[in-house]
Amino acid sequence: MRRFLTGAAAAAIAAFGVTAAQAEGLPKNFTVTAYGTQSSGYAAMVAVGNAIADEGYKLSVKPAKNDISRMIPLKNKRVEFSAMGVGSFQAQEAVRDFGKPKWGPQPVRLLANGWGANNNGLIATAGDAGIKSAYDLKGKRMAWIVGGPALNQHMTAWLAFGNLTWDDVEKVEFGGWSASIQGMIDGTVDAAVASSNSSKLFQVESSPRGLAFFPAKHDDKEGWARLVGQAPWLVPHFGTAGVGLSEENKLEGATFGYPVLITYDWQSDDAVYELLSLMHKHYDKYKDVHASAAGFELKRQQLQWVMPIHNGAIRFYKEQNKWSDADQAHTDNLLKKQDLLMTTWNASGKGADYDVWMKARAEALDAAGYDPVWRK
Repeated sequence: MRRFLTGAAAAAIAAFGVTAAQAEGLPKNFTVTAYGTQSSGYAAMVAVGNAIADEGYKLSVKPAKNDISRMIPLKNKRVEFSAMGVGSFQAQEAVRDFGKPKWGPQPVRLLANGWGANNNGLIATAGDAGIKSAYDLKGKRMAWIVGGPALNQHMTAWLAFGNLTWDDVEKVEFGGWSASIQGMIDGTVDAAVASSNSSKLFQVESSPRGLAFFPAKHDDKEGWARLVGQAPWLVPHFGTAGVGLSEENKLEGATFGYPVLITYDWQSDDAVYELLSLMHKHYDKYKDVHASAAGFELKRQQLQWVMPIHNGAIRFYKEQNKWSDADQAHTDNLLKKQDLLMTTWNASGKGADYDVWMKARAEALDAAGYDPVWRK
C-alpha cells in the first residue's frame, strides 16, 4: 500500500465566526465549513452567501480537506453550520473515524440537502484506465482518503456494486479529497470518489489521462442491492450536470443530496429558521450559479432521509406547508435512534475498544429494528 499525504479568544472568534451560543437568532456574520475551494459543496455555499449578502449577512465558507476537519469546528461550536456529505450520517452513527473515544454518536440535525442534477458519490476514473463498469475496478488503484470515512464508504459501496472488496484492489492513501483527484492527473491512482460537477474534474479531463465515468445500470438489481447495503443514502438517478453531461447525455447512476447542510442539536431554532427562510427567499439569486446550489430548492427536499430534521427547520417547512405527520414520525424515530446509540456508547466503554463498540452497536440497533449498516 502506498501513501500520498499531502488576546486569543477574540482572535479565534474573528477567525471562525461568532459562536452559536452567543446569539439566539442567525448572526449577521456566520460560518459554514465545507470541502475545499474546488468542491461543489464549497461553490454552493459561496453562492448562497453572495445571495443573502444584500440583507446584511456575511456567510464565510471555511474550506476543509475531509469529514473530520469539517466536523471539528462545528462540534466545538466554533462555526454555526457545516456543508457535509454523508460523513454527517457516519458521525451520527459513530462508525469508522467517528467511532473513537473523542467522538461517539453526534447529535446532528439536518437543515436541507442540495438535491441537484449531478451524480453524487459516483466514481471518477482516469480515461486511460479502461474502467467501463464497477466490475472493471478489480486490480485498479483506488483512492482512500485519510480522515474521510464518508468518501471511503462510497468507494466501498461502489466496489460492492461490482461484487468486489478492498482486497480486490490496490488502496492508495491521500490526505484529502483534492489530492486524490490530483492523483489521477499525476498517474498515482486510477479512480476516486467525486461529484460529476466538481471543478477539479475539468482538470482531469484536460490532462493526458482524460476523465471517464461509468454507469450504475438501474436494472442491475443484484448490484444495486449490494450498493445500498453499504450506502443506504443513495437513490437511483440520471446525472445531467458535470464534465460531459447534459440533458442529452445523461449518466445512469446514483445520488444523494449534496451538500448536506447540518448543525447540532444545540443550534438555536431561530438561527436555523432564519437561514432557511433566507435561502428560500433568495433562491432565484443563486439557483443558476451551481447545480448543487440549485438543489436547495424547497420542492426538492426529501424530509424522510437518514438524519433527523432540526426543530428550526421543521418550523420553516411547516410554514411552507411541506411538513407532514409522516415526516414528524420519521424524525422522531431517528431521534430515538440517536438516544439509543448514545446510551449504548456510554454502556460499552465509549469507544475504548472499537470492536466492542461496534458489536454492542449492531446488537442494540438490531434489537430495536434499525439496520446497523456497519457491523465491524
